[in-house]
Amino acid sequence: MVIGVLKEPHPETRVSLLPEHLPLVKKLNVELLIESGAGSNAFATDEKYKEAGVQVTSRETVLQQSSILLSIHLLKDADLNLVEAGTVLLGNYQPLYNIESVENWVQKAVTVFSIDMIPRTTRAQSMDVLSSQANIAGYKAVLQAANLLPHYFPMFMTAAGTIAPARVLILGAGVAGLQSIATARRLGAVVEVFDTRPSVKEEVISLGGKFIEVEGAADASKAGGYAVEQTEDYKQKQQEKIQQSVIKNDVVITTAQIPGKKAPVLITEETLNKMKNGSVIIDLAAATGGNTALTKNGETVVHNGVSIIGDSMLAASMPYDASKVYGKNILNFMQLIISANGEMNLNFSDDLVAGTCITHAGKVMNDKVALLIEKVTDTA
Repeated sequence: MVIGVLKEPHPETRVSLLPEHLPLVKKLNVELLIESGAGSNAFATDEKYKEAGVQVTSRETVLQQSSILLSIHLLKDADLNLVEAGTVLLGNYQPLYNIESVENWVQKAVTVFSIDMIPRTTRAQSMDVLSSQANIAGYKAVLQAANLLPHYFPMFMTAAGTIAPARVLILGAGVAGLQSIATARRLGAVVEVFDTRPSVKEEVISLGGKFIEVEGAADASKAGGYAVEQTEDYKQKQQEKIQQSVIKNDVVITTAQIPGKKAPVLITEETLNKMKNGSVIIDLAAATGGNTALTKNGETVVHNGVSIIGDSMLAASMPYDASKVYGKNILNFMQLIISANGEMNLNFSDDLVAGTCITHAGKVMNDKVALLIEKVTDTA
C-alpha cells in the first residue's frame, strides 16, 4: 500500500510528515511518496526525504498512485478529479464548515477522515490535532502580542520610575488559552481568564491566572472541550463582565469557538471603542468569524488605536515543531486503519475510526455532518 504526502497551498508552511517521522512510517510496512517541495517551508528539503529512502515525485503521481493521501487542507477540485474512488483522504478538513466539499467527497466515493473530528477522549489524546496545534497557537499569540504592544510585559523598576506589568485577558481556557496563560505569566504579565466552564478554574489558578466567574453557565462537560450555546440572560451577564475586563487590559487573546457555528462575538464594537490606545487583540477564532465585532481572518484591523489581529494560522508560524506534532498525531491515527502487514483496515467498530470518518463508499458517515447537511438542504 502507498501513502502519499502532498504539498500544502500558500500560506500554509506545515507538512503532514517530516523526514524524522519516516522510521515510524516504515514500521507500518507501507511505501511512501512525497510531492516535491512538500516540506520546504517546514525546513525539510527533498534531499532529506531522499536520504531516508523515500521517492520524491510530482503532485499528479502522488494523487494517482496513493491509497492514503495526507494533506492538512482540503484538496481542490482539480486534485480530487485525479483521485481514484475508494482512496482515503486524511487531514484537518473542518467538515462542519465545508459542507460543499463533503458533498463532493460523496460523489467521488472517497473515504475521508478529518482528524479534527476525532472524539476528544483519553485514548485519542495522542491523535488530537486540535490540541497539539492550539498549544502552539496559544504560545505564539502571546509572543505576537508582546511584539505589538507598546509596553513592557514584565514590571520594571528603574531610576526613572516603576513601569507596571502588562495586563492580559484571555477569553477561553482551552488548550490555546492555557498555553497563553503560561506564556504570558513567564513574560511577567498579570493575567485574567474568562471561561464559561467552572471546571477549568483550578487549572487557570495553577498557572498563575485570575479566573473571572459568571454564574449561570450552561453545562459544557459533554462538549469535548468546546464552548456551548448559552442562555440570553447569561450572555447579557457575560457581556457586562467581559466589557469590564477588556477595557482595563492591554492585551486580549480570544479563543472561543463552537463546532459547526459562527464564533460567538464576545467583544462588541462598543467595547472596542472603550479600550485603551495601543491595546492589542489576538483573535484565534478568526477562521469562524472571530470573537470581536471587527475581526477579519488573515488581517490586522486597527480601530481607535486598538490592533485586532485575526490569525487562524498561528501554528503555521512555527512550521517545524507544528509539523512534528501534527505528523505524530497522524501516524498514531494511521495505526488504527492500517493492519500489521501494511494493508487497509477500516474498522468502523472502533469509536475513534468511526468518529473521525466523514464519508465512505458514497455515504456520509458522521452524524453531526449528516445533520448539518440535512439542515442546509431544508433551508435551501
